[in-house]
Amino acid sequence: MHTISIVIPVYQGETTLPSVIDELLPYTEPSRTARGTEFQVSEILLVHDNGPDASDDTMRALAEAHPVVRPVWLSRNFGQHAATLAGMASTGGDWIVTMDEDGQHDPKFIADMLDTALTQQASLVYSMARNPPPHGFVRNLASVGAKRVLSSASGLKNAKDFQSFRLMLGSIGRSVAAYAGPNIYLDVALGWVTKDVATCPIDLREEGDRPSGYNYKSLFGHFWRMFLTSGTRGLRAVSLLGVVAAIAGLVLTVVLVVAKLFFEPSLPSGWPSLMVALLIIGGAILISLGMIAEYIGVNVNMAMGKPLYLIVPDPAAGPLGRARAQSGPQAGAEQPARRDG
Repeated sequence: MHTISIVIPVYQGETTLPSVIDELLPYTEPSRTARGTEFQVSEILLVHDNGPDASDDTMRALAEAHPVVRPVWLSRNFGQHAATLAGMASTGGDWIVTMDEDGQHDPKFIADMLDTALTQQASLVYSMARNPPPHGFVRNLASVGAKRVLSSASGLKNAKDFQSFRLMLGSIGRSVAAYAGPNIYLDVALGWVTKDVATCPIDLREEGDRPSGYNYKSLFGHFWRMFLTSGTRGLRAVSLLGVVAAIAGLVLTVVLVVAKLFFEPSLPSGWPSLMVALLIIGGAILISLGMIAEYIGVNVNMAMGKPLYLIVPDPAAGPLGRARAQSGPQAGAEQPARRDG
């Protein structure tokens, strides 16, 4: 039996939470995936992130009606990722599933994500929407572009797969929640310690009848924080820019000297020297700043809580190991491609 902890950060869930819980309750009884794996939702953690509505009253009512529901109370609004990490730290299941409060994520796909994790021996599985997210063309386009920029600029190969509907090994999720520093982006922190990352196709549903908690300003801030916490490649770009400027200055020096001596004797005096000096001095300054930035980068990684290592249980003795003893008629069925994280 695989036990699954559900973590739902709650900000504006007064009207949508009851239906989400109703859909999850059938899985609190022993269930089976399409490949025959037995699993059970052992707990549903609702993390109150101090939103503007009466979500707290809804959470209390749900917890009173269903013992499997456990509220987690935060002292103030810390944001979705911090709330998710707080919930992950409070779990006890073999697996952790994170999902939204607005009803977009259909719990029936949890079984498919578990099958994907076991067949591909992946410690982290992201949902992959088969239909366009119901956020509008501009927001969807901006989301795709932001993830591509992050993937190329930060070196996180699976950045384009980041989604809030995800399944991960409980041991990894709780460890990430323990070491992640302030303002860390959850998926970046998971990318530091996960080797094999897979995706599972799902169908996204429409959001519930409540306004989104994100506007374009907050979404840009969300992206910027994600970029800044993804690593120190941005700092290293300063050094690279300095080297390029210094080389350009040296090349321009040669070009201008040759031009002055052999082709353009009337070239204005002073201008070539000024351009060369600006490029070489600017390059030297940028290289120096880049060296300083590298030292800052070491401290940034420490402040973000990036671990030197992460000790996990023997994979063969954990949830992934149970799949090796399992066989069935669909053992050779085609699965979504795995992507190394």
